[in-house]
Amino acid sequence: MMLSDLNSVVELATARHASDIHIKCGLPVKCRIDGRIVSLTEDVVSDQQCESFARYLLGEKFDRVASIGEADIGFTFPCGVRVRANVYRQNRQLSLALRIFADRIPQMEELGLPACAMNIPALKNGIVLVTGETGSGKSTTLASIIDRINHTRDAHVITLEDPVEYLFDSDRSIISQREIGVDTVSYATGLRSILREDPDVIMIGEMRDLETIEAALTAAETGHLVFATLHTNSAADTLDRIVGVFPEGAQAQIRMQLSNTLCYVLAQKLLLKKCGEGRALACEAMVVNTGIRSIIREGKTHQIDSFISLSMKDGSVPMDHALQNLVLSDKVSLDVAELYARNKDNLRRACGQK
Repeated sequence: MMLSDLNSVVELATARHASDIHIKCGLPVKCRIDGRIVSLTEDVVSDQQCESFARYLLGEKFDRVASIGEADIGFTFPCGVRVRANVYRQNRQLSLALRIFADRIPQMEELGLPACAMNIPALKNGIVLVTGETGSGKSTTLASIIDRINHTRDAHVITLEDPVEYLFDSDRSIISQREIGVDTVSYATGLRSILREDPDVIMIGEMRDLETIEAALTAAETGHLVFATLHTNSAADTLDRIVGVFPEGAQAQIRMQLSNTLCYVLAQKLLLKKCGEGRALACEAMVVNTGIRSIIREGKTHQIDSFISLSMKDGSVPMDHALQNLVLSDKVSLDVAELYARNKDNLRRACGQK
């Protein structure tokens, strides 16, 4: 495998609808297809090839791997495929993980999002959180929402990303994409200056720490629409994670700020389709209404799941209801849906099983 073959490897992985590529010394190139790791090539990758690939992708950033052990970059190959590349050291050798992005930003309707999500691009202020495990489609969902805003609203959208993932061409909106470590030092630093850049919409790649969360809440309170992601599995987990970052003495104030600014939480999971090819989106949606705002203020997050179920008339969708819809529409098998259900017995009954 020559250096010039890396472009071909990416093309091959894309043709097989892979989501990720893994390159490790001493092994064939592997990729992840529908959640499973499979071999992409027969040839074993050498140490020299790994280093060549890493240098090719990282350019001037390559020295960061030697100093801190890893480096991230967004990279577009000559074939037109864009990836998020992470180069890291393990057992004193280099390895690469490449996340492949779609060649176009999908429309919101194509993703299988709940109906309430279609109202999100029209919001003028507040916070919208998209959550889920790694590889659950959070970046794609946010990109589709930002793309809808871009084509329908006169707005200034600023993104803070690490690295920049999907690329936008400004249309009705002006879109400014800032990369952490390239255009600004950190999320917190970028957010401190962002309010001086006249934004209408702010997208934060990930809310990782206290300072970033605090700045995001302030931006929402001052009349901006803020989007962000977290690695949490449900709306209730998301609230606990955000509040739990802060010292106990500050948590009541954070709950108050959240109750005033939070608009939606979309908690996503991708499930293997019944046909065996591709994955389907199951999305819990919490539309924040008066009752949920009270629950957030009072710190009663253990009641969130019940309130989501009671708020279906407002557009909220419990996770088990989303799973039920996938089973009844024959997109996902009941066995697969049960793996993600909060209440397996209720799901079986709702799907006509005893």
